[in-house]
Amino acid sequence: MRKCNLLLLSLFLWGSATFAGGYQVGLHSMRNTGMGLIGTSLYSDASALFYNPGGASFLNETWNFSGGLSFLMTRTTFQAKDVMYQTHIKDMVNTPFYFYAAGKPLKDFCVGLSVNTPYGNGLQWDDNWEGRFLIQKIAFKAITIQPTVSYKIKDIIGIGVGFVVAYGDVNLTKAIPLNGTTSEGSMHISGTAINYGFNAGIQVHPVKGLSLGVDYRSKIDMKVKKGKATFNVPSSLSTEFPENKVDVTLPLVSNLDFGASYETGKWMFGLNLCYVMWSEYDSLSFSFEKETSYVQRTVTPSLYISKLIPRIGVQYKVNDIITARIGGYYDASPVRDNYLDPQTPSDDEIGITCGVSIYPLKGLSIDAAFLYLMGIERDGSYSPDNFSGTYKNTLYSPGIGLTYQF
Repeated sequence: MRKCNLLLLSLFLWGSATFAGGYQVGLHSMRNTGMGLIGTSLYSDASALFYNPGGASFLNETWNFSGGLSFLMTRTTFQAKDVMYQTHIKDMVNTPFYFYAAGKPLKDFCVGLSVNTPYGNGLQWDDNWEGRFLIQKIAFKAITIQPTVSYKIKDIIGIGVGFVVAYGDVNLTKAIPLNGTTSEGSMHISGTAINYGFNAGIQVHPVKGLSLGVDYRSKIDMKVKKGKATFNVPSSLSTEFPENKVDVTLPLVSNLDFGASYETGKWMFGLNLCYVMWSEYDSLSFSFEKETSYVQRTVTPSLYISKLIPRIGVQYKVNDIITARIGGYYDASPVRDNYLDPQTPSDDEIGITCGVSIYPLKGLSIDAAFLYLMGIERDGSYSPDNFSGTYKNTLYSPGIGLTYQF
């Protein structure tokens, strides 16, 4: 029988179906999403608190508030290897959000608070699908709260740092094969985690119109302590699957971003290089409060590979009321071919974005953006469980937000 501790892998691959890049979600500003998810060198609104705290000191207004909501609609198709079997995840809509508040008590000094959902998604396969022993359903949401300070020197250099509090909770369901019987069991996992990190950045304006930025978001180890594990199995096996507690740690890996943008007349051009240090996620270890012959402590390798994500974006100010944006990027999967599974149906993807801001009143803008992710069909296997197939991902994400500054 497959050890149920191996099956627990999916508990901590949070939100992995949302983007090719592991379990990160990058929707933190409608304006920046419209320009290809760039942001490290931008400072038009309070989203600089997240993308680069050093840029917040360049905000022009005394107060700046911004908030928004995206709607993630994903479709992942699975084709089994060497057999005529195909299925896809059930339609689900996930709603990452953001909120920013920034104030400048002094001309060169800014303080602010950001609330983001950088990790979060839902994924549900059919209950009786071929990979049900790996995953049936997972729902995860994570929230980060970041108080931030930022200071600029002579209108040229801005430096900033934020203290990050990360909270997440997860629910998971999957089937369990039972040796020696024709029936199957099931397992449900739920748990919460909280930990801390930081976000630091520098933004430089060397000449008029040019902005350069560097930002670093630290690794945060999300430690689930005494997560709840319950099992539905025949009574004859209940002693082997007791109601249990489990401890696991998953790293929210660090990011190093480089950005440059240039504004001339009605146009702005920007690029961004995001280096995601996925190699920090090399394995998961599981420790159970009650161990049996089937439920034991184990270490499961993941062996992710660090990746560089290039992004580009363009903005055009049509008039005093409308500003339009477009962008794109390439997101390479950090998952190795022999660790590809339905819990992380990750492939290389091309992202195309567009957006618009409408200014109906002074200081107020209605910001909208749309993201389309086209996955490149990928063959792979999950070698620990000998599960192979072909995956194809597609994602649509419209979003709406408001910005008010005065």
